[in-house]
Amino acid sequence: MPLPPQDAPAGLIRQLRPSDAPRFRDHLQRLDATARHDRFNGGIDDGFLERYAERCFGDGTTVIGCVIGDRVVAAAELHERPEFECPTGEAAFSVEHAHRRRGLGSRLFERLLLHARALGYDRLLVTTHADNGAMKALARKYDAQLEFDVGEAHGIIELAGVGPAGSAWASDHAVDGLAELPHL
Repeated sequence: MPLPPQDAPAGLIRQLRPSDAPRFRDHLQRLDATARHDRFNGGIDDGFLERYAERCFGDGTTVIGCVIGDRVVAAAELHERPEFECPTGEAAFSVEHAHRRRGLGSRLFERLLLHARALGYDRLLVTTHADNGAMKALARKYDAQLEFDVGEAHGIIELAGVGPAGSAWASDHAVDGLAELPHL
């Protein structure tokens, strides 16, 4: 049974700076095999994760993290997809095992959606493997239309109505297109 968000450890959800790249890398390397598979749709080694973290901060990817003390324990990434005619981003998420089922994914997703909208994206893509129930549930919460392909689920979230389905979250928390989220 998931713990309510108020039971999450004290932390801060914020956009990570380039100087946070080592913390982001360390977070990715602390992911267990299941979490790595959920995030990258396959087995990934530490060397790949080191290069991946450097690339994210070098190519303009937005990385929003949950920072507890000096550690990033969860992250949401927004990658631009310039090959689409419509301004489109792609979202990716990772949460360390000890911090799962505490509402971090939802809080990161909300912050990422508002940030994507503030950057002018019209839609957000979500891709995961077919067995990643947590990611599929999160995508559905934000009205992603999911389609299944061989071993993968693909979803599109239209950003015009950002916020959880059936709630006024975005209008209640948005300030100039960005969200002020409480500390965890």
